[in-house]
Amino acid sequence: MVKSPILEQQKKELEKEELGRRILSSVRNELYLKLKYLDLALGSLPFAPGKADPAGTDGGAFYFTPDSLMGLYRRSRASVVRLYLHSLLHCLFCHPFDRKERDEALWGLSCDIAVEALIDSLHLKCAHVPSGAFRKSCIARLNKELSVLTAEGIFHKLQEFSLSKTEMERWLREFGADDHRLWDSRPDSGAQNSSRKRWEDIRERMQTEISLFSREASEGQGDLLEQLRISSRSRCDYREFLRKFTALREEMQVDPDSFDYIFYNYGMTLYGNMPLIEPQETREIRRIEEFVIVIDTSMSCRGELVRRFLEETYQVLSETESFFKNARVHILQCDEKVQSDVLLENAEKMKWYMEHFTVKGGGGTDFRPAFAYVEEKMAEKTWGRLRGLLYFTDGYGIYPAKMPPFETAFVFLQNQYRDVDVPPWAIKVILDGQELLESRNTKSVDKRIAD
Repeated sequence: MVKSPILEQQKKELEKEELGRRILSSVRNELYLKLKYLDLALGSLPFAPGKADPAGTDGGAFYFTPDSLMGLYRRSRASVVRLYLHSLLHCLFCHPFDRKERDEALWGLSCDIAVEALIDSLHLKCAHVPSGAFRKSCIARLNKELSVLTAEGIFHKLQEFSLSKTEMERWLREFGADDHRLWDSRPDSGAQNSSRKRWEDIRERMQTEISLFSREASEGQGDLLEQLRISSRSRCDYREFLRKFTALREEMQVDPDSFDYIFYNYGMTLYGNMPLIEPQETREIRRIEEFVIVIDTSMSCRGELVRRFLEETYQVLSETESFFKNARVHILQCDEKVQSDVLLENAEKMKWYMEHFTVKGGGGTDFRPAFAYVEEKMAEKTWGRLRGLLYFTDGYGIYPAKMPPFETAFVFLQNQYRDVDVPPWAIKVILDGQELLESRNTKSVDKRIAD
């Protein structure tokens, strides 16, 4: 019987695909044993032969090229373990769905650096691949700028670094592992949203297990919990958040919303020059009345970050509808004691303050003096009705034991802090520093109310 070359070739390809699946199943089982908290994620990424070389994912499956995968496995089993974990973490942090309008190559590199640094922090022997001096120097350079190496933070830092083409290629060779071409292979937004939602649910359940239920699960987690916390935060508009500190009152100005043109036109038609209705001369508006901004000027908070926070707050408050004519915004600088107290009563004064701002302090961090100072001023009745207090800080310090008689929010810049537990009576707000600088109209914050 004559054998068909085509059938023989197909048989060989199927055997290679089956061998590839067996290799990946073995790798997945090893990760099950080493990282038990990844069990749900590991079971959510099936294997499939595809055009990714050597492998890659679109969030729905892990695609691989059998020949390339087996070649990599022959050279180093740890490389295959690392490759699979690399793609799995991309899905867990929704990297394939977050490219937006970003530079494709730079975003892909940022995601690769984030997951590679995370894998290194897990100290997994089964996924250990010796790293050279160049990789270590790149990670050290980013660690100087970012407390947590997220893809978002790394992307903006790489933009600031302005890597040359040669440098970019070297970074890609060092950190690149999987094929990202499949990230754009699912144009159906419904399918993408469904896949994203599935991975967000997996991430949330995984975070709960690590942080609450299982000591065993939290062993050897490295920077994973920090990454999960940052990725799981919901978003809201900064302007909407500042509305918590506004007061509703009437001001003398025409209210066009209360004006009825039908009655106005009817009166002018019937009587010639006598409208039956005129607009109200007062209008209810929400504006800033009096609140406090406290700036942590300890050694751990850099002046650049403080300026970025003040710039954003200034942009919001400088809008004409944000201030009453007699608005009172107190800006305190405080490390282990209150260093300065500046009163700003209008947008012009705040602009002047921004132009002449200097950091005062540099000692340790203690939040209590600022709260004691504010309560003292309230008791003396030198300050009016306080709407609330914003405390910009890195979060590390001594918190007041007692809840103050005003609403309080501790404000952090994303990627510039490690997650800390604020008191249950305070709001934790995480600002996206890069978005604050890039846009005036689409600014957002990451916000979580501490339970």
